[in-house]
Amino acid sequence: MRGRKLRPRLWLACALFAAAGGTAQARDTGRIFVTSEKDNAIVVIDGARGEVMATLPICKRPRHQQLSADRQQLFVACSDDHRVLVWDIAAGKVMARLDVGEDPEMFDLSPDGRMLYVSNEEDSALTAFDLTTRKKLFEVKVGGEPEGVKVSADGKLVYVTSEVASLVHVIDVATRKVVKNIAVGKRPRRFLLVGGDLWVTNELDGSVSIIRTGDHTVQGTIAFKPQGMRTEDVTPVGMALSPDGKTAYVGLGRANHVGVVDVATREVKGYVLVGKRAWGLAVSRDGKRLYVANGLSDDMTIVDTATLKGVRTLKVGRVPHTVVIDD
Repeated sequence: MRGRKLRPRLWLACALFAAAGGTAQARDTGRIFVTSEKDNAIVVIDGARGEVMATLPICKRPRHQQLSADRQQLFVACSDDHRVLVWDIAAGKVMARLDVGEDPEMFDLSPDGRMLYVSNEEDSALTAFDLTTRKKLFEVKVGGEPEGVKVSADGKLVYVTSEVASLVHVIDVATRKVVKNIAVGKRPRRFLLVGGDLWVTNELDGSVSIIRTGDHTVQGTIAFKPQGMRTEDVTPVGMALSPDGKTAYVGLGRANHVGVVDVATREVKGYVLVGKRAWGLAVSRDGKRLYVANGLSDDMTIVDTATLKGVRTLKVGRVPHTVVIDD
């Protein structure tokens, strides 16, 4: 049909299908997906070549994203659409638009893949969404500006950060209630499960609090002090763990560095210079590459984890938020 333009939805489906490699059962495609808040799009990168393949318009203000357990679908929080989208990577199309409440920002999936837990920033709430029935199951009110969400390994608890209250809320799924509030640093943002510990970044304290999941007590704090940076610019947010569990990477926000932490000793063993406002992080499955979304320089830094140096920088749209690797 030469001379006619593809309809937007059809174009999007074709682009996604091509980005996934054009196969009926795409999996472990080697693609890297980066959400771009201001472009209302997802940027698709060829991981092997380190090159941008496509920029795909998808929804209003896409932020957090996460692969399903079978790695065939990509969940994307669309904050200004008040939905979470489910993309089928192989089919190259949106499979569902989930009405999860106002302004979804971060989320996590239950270990069995049946539940979606979403932080609703404007409503100061956590929404539990049943993926089988595609209906909201319950809502729990939490402190102001909730962001980070993490489900426990057994699926029985959900942890939520409140930026305003400087608390981590512990929600019991069975009773649908907050069973404990844990005081951490100023403006807690994101989580990382490290063995039996839960790490939480404290943006305005320049630190990470370590919570023991056995009794939900704070066991220690890791402070970040990259040389030459002002204390107020050290604003940690995103984290990622190496595949062997020995090294944690912490994006230090306006400090434009990533802190590298030895998990066993909890000591900062180095800093990596990246772009402006290091935000979302992801590590390749083989542990050789760290990908860092830089929200104020509109790019992504690819870091060699052996040398702890940036080896490439790619433009990935305006205000990149989250990096997901399908490898």
